[in-house]
Amino acid sequence: MTNTYDSIIFDLDGTLWDSTQAIATAWQQAVREAGITDVAITAERVRGLAGMPYDAIYDKLFPEMKGEQREKLQKLCARLEMERLKEQGGKLYPEVKETLDYLKGKYKLAIVSNCQSGYIETFLEYHNLHHYFTDHDCYGNRGLSKAENIVEVVKRNNMKQAVYIGDTTGDYEASQKAQVPFILAAYGFGTVAADVKSIDAFSDLKLL
Repeated sequence: MTNTYDSIIFDLDGTLWDSTQAIATAWQQAVREAGITDVAITAERVRGLAGMPYDAIYDKLFPEMKGEQREKLQKLCARLEMERLKEQGGKLYPEVKETLDYLKGKYKLAIVSNCQSGYIETFLEYHNLHHYFTDHDCYGNRGLSKAENIVEVVKRNNMKQAVYIGDTTGDYEASQKAQVPFILAAYGFGTVAADVKSIDAFSDLKLL
């Protein structure tokens, strides 16, 4: 990879960490507080929604809920999610810090996710990873798609040959729209039908 790329942009959920249990617990609390009794939020269900824009998640979970009721639930879920993550964080995949140490001296590193504002910052703060990354962006900041945010990060940081690493079909499609090569984190939450380069563990990035 040294002779091909100068920058690596990472997806977050399913690529750098797994926060699904913390998120599921927070959302289930929000659902209870909202008086909703017919929707169960599990870690497995959250894992299946990973990579989707925040608004699209609610279209999937609560298709009949509209207007003010849905807006209130979204705000409650978002607040409780951030509180939970600040308390217990998510689980880093094996050798993330060691591999970032290796990569930082060779590439510009960034994160682009479809999460809410503040989520990436919470990830970086909880695991003390700020110093590894030159930039990050997400759907929650301006409502831009993942592809648009990848393009913005590439432009802002003058990346000449970036690669995007993610774990879902949505990640792959965003990278193609952004005209950035893609590497599949095959240990993550999803799959990609296309014939793409993949890694079976985060530490494999040192071998590419």
